[in-house]
Amino acid sequence: MLTMALLPSPLHFSTSYLSTSTVVALCVFFSLLCVCIIIGHLLEENRWANESIVALLLGLCAGTVVLMVTKFNSTKILIFSEDLFFLYLLPPIIFNAGFQVKKKQFFKNFTTILLFGVIGTVISFCLISVGALLLIQRIGISNLGIKDYLAIGAILSATDSVCTLQVLNQDETPFLYSIVFGEGVVNDATSIVLFNSVQSLDFSSIDTITALKLLGTFLYLFCTSTALGILVGLLSAYIIKTLYLGRHSTDREVALMMLMAYLSYIIAELLSLSGILTIFFCGIVMSHYTWHNVTGSSRTTTRHSFATISFICETFIFISVGMDALDIDQWKKSKASAGTSVAVSSTLFALVLIGRAAFVFPIANITNCIKRRESSKIEFRSQFIIWWAGLMRGAVTIALSYNQFAQARRSSTQDSSLMITSTIIVVLFSTVVFGSITKPLIEAVQPRHLKPSIFDSTDIPEDLRLQLLENNVPIIQRRSRLSLLMSYPTTTVHYFWRKFDDKVMRPVFGGRGFVPSVPASSSAESEEIS
Repeated sequence: MLTMALLPSPLHFSTSYLSTSTVVALCVFFSLLCVCIIIGHLLEENRWANESIVALLLGLCAGTVVLMVTKFNSTKILIFSEDLFFLYLLPPIIFNAGFQVKKKQFFKNFTTILLFGVIGTVISFCLISVGALLLIQRIGISNLGIKDYLAIGAILSATDSVCTLQVLNQDETPFLYSIVFGEGVVNDATSIVLFNSVQSLDFSSIDTITALKLLGTFLYLFCTSTALGILVGLLSAYIIKTLYLGRHSTDREVALMMLMAYLSYIIAELLSLSGILTIFFCGIVMSHYTWHNVTGSSRTTTRHSFATISFICETFIFISVGMDALDIDQWKKSKASAGTSVAVSSTLFALVLIGRAAFVFPIANITNCIKRRESSKIEFRSQFIIWWAGLMRGAVTIALSYNQFAQARRSSTQDSSLMITSTIIVVLFSTVVFGSITKPLIEAVQPRHLKPSIFDSTDIPEDLRLQLLENNVPIIQRRSRLSLLMSYPTTTVHYFWRKFDDKVMRPVFGGRGFVPSVPASSSAESEEIS
């Protein structure tokens, strides 16, 4: 929820449902949103700035003004709440990301995305946790337990997928976008799953059984969250295809899609699963089935509505993070010298650099050794961009930090407050510095394009042959389907999935090519014409 600070104001009016401070705070904040949109439009062609950085800097400026107006007695207009973030702001962003993502490119690189997003995040989690345990204690932080250090590993392993959406373009750099963005979403989900797993286990006695329980909890949450998202997405497609809601009102179609998408996230949180994974895959399934079952006006409405809500939430997050960075009470509670704060922040950021490099380059080179096609291999320049873009930390990191060290807001626990302020410094530095340089670096990367190979095998179905040809797969001898599956798993699985999708899934759940037999209402038709 939003916690409004009392600001001096010349306005005096009496209402039973709105206070002066609430109205003033909302006016200021929505004015910042409008200013951020205008500045972002003016800087659209700028290589060194994006709306995430603009919103963050606007939040810092607004926070500074509030401190000066209140003579350093008031902290901010609003407090960045982890409940506000996880329940209201994050779901629309992740859902729209899954809804708008180019599925062919995403699933084409799905194996690499999972390696980076799951295995890589676990490696980063282990290195950051161990590094924090060994280094932070030497700085003088002694009141943190083993669960706190493991939580730090999960917190700092979460990348900023929101900022990544703004520095990458899936039309200009489809391969990098699918890898970096896909890994970012899976990474956030994995980090939150690891964080929840750490919170649910007893680390009073660490042994092999505890490690296996952590792994089992992680796999359970990951698989069940994904399955729940797919199930809700299919359910929405079946309901809309069967009932033809558009014959009476397109509003019902749009409302049902929005509500069921959000319902999938809430159910996941209710069952202590990963809401991010659930709503992301729900978005993918809805875009593949549900979206094609609605009327034409509903398709246009949903696409623009989801994108607009997601954009507002993204801007809201960065403005609030920038303002929350100047939480004067939080800085006072830490009671740490400038040298200690810099030392802790530098240590955490160095661990982020090392933890990410420890899995990006090894995993990329291992996949390069396995892949036979030169066009599918990840060049070193692309590896560097993947490493660089993933260094940005954002609202997920801050929200998890507040969740772990929440007692710092209610007490004078110095070490907990210091960890929160240090995390904020890491987020600000990584977003502003790395976010501003990422776009120019991406423009310098020119992916290679190889000419497609010539086929001369005759035992492959023609449609599979054409699909392999599109993906530059060289087939120069007779190959069995099992051999193709072992050699080119992604392309071959996609081929058989399309067969299954056309014969089984689409007749039941609809999808591309399905046209509702009942036309939309006359009012909806008139709106389309106008």
